[in-house]
Amino acid sequence: MTGAAATPAASVPRCQRIAALRPDGSATACLLADGATLLVSHHLAGLLQPGDGVEFSPCSTGSVATELRVVRSGRGRPKEVYLAAIGYVTQPKQDKRQESYLRAEVTGSTLGIRSIDLATTAVRDYFYRADRTRDWPDSPTLYEALRVDRTASPGDLRLAYKVRRLELDVGQASRPALRDLDRAFNLLVQPDIRSCYDALLTDPEAPALFPYSGFGAFLTAGELSRDRATFFAQRILSFLPDRRQRRFRAPLRRVEFLHDHAVYRDNLRKVEVLLDPIVLPLAPDPTWNQWRHLLGAKIGIEATFVTSGKYRFRSGAWQLTSWSTALPSSLRVTLPADIQNQVQAARTAHRRFGQYSTALERIRARLERRALDRLCAELGVPGDFDVAQISWRPDYDSFFYSQLRKRAAKMYLYRDEYIFDVERAIVVEVPEVGHATYVFAKPNEIDHFVRVYATTTKDDIRKNRDGIAERLRFLGRVMHATNPRTWLRELTERIGEPVDHTDVVLAAGLPSAGRETAPLRCPLTQPSGPRSSCHAVATVATPPDPRRWAARGCRQR
Repeated sequence: MTGAAATPAASVPRCQRIAALRPDGSATACLLADGATLLVSHHLAGLLQPGDGVEFSPCSTGSVATELRVVRSGRGRPKEVYLAAIGYVTQPKQDKRQESYLRAEVTGSTLGIRSIDLATTAVRDYFYRADRTRDWPDSPTLYEALRVDRTASPGDLRLAYKVRRLELDVGQASRPALRDLDRAFNLLVQPDIRSCYDALLTDPEAPALFPYSGFGAFLTAGELSRDRATFFAQRILSFLPDRRQRRFRAPLRRVEFLHDHAVYRDNLRKVEVLLDPIVLPLAPDPTWNQWRHLLGAKIGIEATFVTSGKYRFRSGAWQLTSWSTALPSSLRVTLPADIQNQVQAARTAHRRFGQYSTALERIRARLERRALDRLCAELGVPGDFDVAQISWRPDYDSFFYSQLRKRAAKMYLYRDEYIFDVERAIVVEVPEVGHATYVFAKPNEIDHFVRVYATTTKDDIRKNRDGIAERLRFLGRVMHATNPRTWLRELTERIGEPVDHTDVVLAAGLPSAGRETAPLRCPLTQPSGPRSSCHAVATVATPPDPRRWAARGCRQR
C-alpha cells in the first residue's frame, strides 16, 4: 500500500501493521509495529486483528480516526475495509455490465480515494432488511416489523410504531431491537423510500435508493481500484448519518397538504418535515392548499434532523444544495391552543373572498377617496374585511405586517407592497421572510412621496439612479432575519422609537394577553402618476395604539 504521489509530505498516508489492540476508554488503541498508536472506534476494532495492515493519515494520531483503510491478513474476501466520511450518494445507475450501483462521494479524503461505488444489493441488505442476521429471502419485511399491512397509511404507521415501541420498552428490549424498529418506521413513512422498498419486495434485484441521500460516517468492505481513486464496496458494515437536534416554529401557511400526509419545506432554513395525521391532528386535506396562505398560526417542531442533499439545475449546471430532513421517529409537534379557531377563521375568510370576488376586483379598480365600508356596502361586501388581505400572498408573514400596521397613522397598498406612514418615517414593506424593509425620512407630503415612489424600483433606490434615493430621502433597509426580534430591534432604531417589551415578547413567539388585530375599515385613495392606471394604491388610516402612546408619555394626536 503506497501513498499518493501528489499528497504533501505532511499528510502522506502511513502504512503499518497492527501489533496489538487495547481498550482505551471510549475508543480502542491500535498499537502499530513502529510503536505508534492509532485510535479507532470500538465497532471498527471488532473487525481488526493483530497482523492486519492499516493505511491512515498522520493527522489521525491523537484522535479517533475518521478515515482509514484496512487490509486484513489471511482471511476470506472481502479482504479490505474502508472507513470514510461520505457526502451525496447518487441515484442508482447501471455499469457496463448492466448491473446497478450507486456512487458516494468521499469528503475530505487524505488517502486519495474520491468515491465509493456501492452495489445496490449491499444497500438493500443493509437498509431494507428488517433482520440483518438473516438472508434477504428469510428476513421478515419492514411491514411485519411494525405489524401492519402493506396498505397502511402514514397515520397507521405512526400508531403501529407507537404501540410496538411501547411493547419493546415494557419488555426491556435491546438497543439494536429499538434501532431496527426506528429504522423500519423512518423508511416506510417516507413515500419515495417506501416506493423503492415495495419494488424490492416484488423484485429483490430492483435498484435500491440510499435513504436520505447519504452524508455521514461510512464503513464498508470491498477492495480498492488500481488507480486508488475508487473503492468498490461489496458490503456495508455501518453507517452513522450526520445529525443535529433542532427546534423551531413553522408557519402553517408553508405546509403543503397532501392526501394522507403533509410536508413542511423551508427554503431559508433548508429543512423538510413530513407530518402525518397523528402528529398534526387537524384532519387536513388537499383543499387546505387553496386557503393556507390565510393561516397565521405557527406550530412548534422538534426533531433530530439528518443531512440530505438536493440537486438543482441553476445557471446551466447542476448544483448540490444541502438540506436537513427530520427523522419521523424523533418528531414532536406542538399546536397553538386556539388552532381550531384559527383554521376556521382562515376557511371562512377564503369562502368570503370567493363569495365577493367580483366586488373585490371592482374595489381594486375603483380606489377613490371614499370610506372602505361605504364602497363595500355599495358593492354588497361587508365592511369588516381586512384590506391587507386583498393583496395578501401565501408566503407573507403576518408578524412583519402587524408590527408596522399598528405604528402607522396611514397605510398605502401598492402592487405587492405595503407603505406605512409611521410617526417619524415612511416604511415600505413586503412582509415575507427573505425580503427587506425599506425606510425613508418623513416627507412633507405623503401623497407626493407615494406618487414618486410609484415611478421607480427598489434597485434604482439602492443604486440612487438619477438621484432617486436622495429625492425620496432613503435612510436604508432592514433585512428580514430568521429571528424576528433582530428585525424588530433594527427597525425601531431606524424609525427612531424605543423597543416595546410587548413587541419583543411577540417576536419571541410567546403569548401576550390583550393583543388582537382589528380588521381595517379605512378610506382609500388613488394618487395620480405614470403607473396609477396599472397599479392600484390604497390609503389606510390606522388608529394609534393607546398603550404605546402612554408608554412614551406622549398625548394622543
